[in-house]
Amino acid sequence: MKAWVQDRYGSADALEFREVDTPVPREHEVLVRVRAASVNARDWHLMRGDPYVARPALGLRRPRERIRGSDFAGVVTAVGGRVSRFRPGDEVFGESGGAFAEYVCAAQDVVERRPAGLGFEEAAAIPLAGNTALMGLRDLGWLRNGDKVLVNGASGGVGTFAVQIAKAYGAEVTGVCSTRNVELVRGLGADRVLDYTREDFTKGPERYDLLLDLVGNRSLAAYRRVLAPGGRLVLSGGGVFEGGSLIGPMGLIVQGQLASLFAGGRIRVLTAEPRRENLATLRELAETGAIVPVVERTYPLAEADRALRYVEGEHPRAKVVLSCPPPSGP
Repeated sequence: MKAWVQDRYGSADALEFREVDTPVPREHEVLVRVRAASVNARDWHLMRGDPYVARPALGLRRPRERIRGSDFAGVVTAVGGRVSRFRPGDEVFGESGGAFAEYVCAAQDVVERRPAGLGFEEAAAIPLAGNTALMGLRDLGWLRNGDKVLVNGASGGVGTFAVQIAKAYGAEVTGVCSTRNVELVRGLGADRVLDYTREDFTKGPERYDLLLDLVGNRSLAAYRRVLAPGGRLVLSGGGVFEGGSLIGPMGLIVQGQLASLFAGGRIRVLTAEPRRENLATLRELAETGAIVPVVERTYPLAEADRALRYVEGEHPRAKVVLSCPPPSGP
């Protein structure tokens, strides 16, 4: 099969689209013929080994995960001996390393059936971003019906899902984005949209029950200033962040982790993990129309390097997806 392989850290030039062995599913895994894969900020952070302080986990000199990509949608072609939930021919979506390839192996507990009514490209846009938004709002943010919620970074991959999920759970939603994305965020259902080029939400009079930060461009004190009594702050890594390649968003994250020790759980740092149960929830939300994946651009799999350059350098709205025509074999 063909895959985007990386043997050294660097820009998209460090990637090679070349033939590699097709993976073989282990006992609890499925082999999926990839029909679409989406690009996340995580992919280019891994590509660059960025921030540097994360390299002990990512790989000191080169990436431990050699094939980029994590979100996928496609068709099951083989299953391991202990897989009970899927069979060849099932159309699925999920999250597993190595998705920028013609085939990917994934554990059955991070895979779910493709939402009815969605194409492969739309389904592939959901897993990482949708799961991050769901966990940030529902699990860490204790989202409740009637909450006033602010999403900082509302037009990005996670943010577009966060706005829709918060509305589906009965919240009053304020989205923060740039001028060009105001109408997009309003169209997702946000009750109020703030253009950060014209106003600073941390200096306004509004107070929020839940603030989901996806950017990391304000201080912890500024975020806390706009929380209502009992309000919750959930911090998640941003895309292009302050702090550069050395520490990235880690300064704010460390501050948040320390503050959480004294905040009674009202300040939380999000580490999203793929879970089948969350994919099932996202599938149900998609099938009822409560969430609609927003795909800004689609590239062929063979142009994943171009897609990564675009995501890294152009601050795209919503999701960028790779389309993969059915490959030959096995």
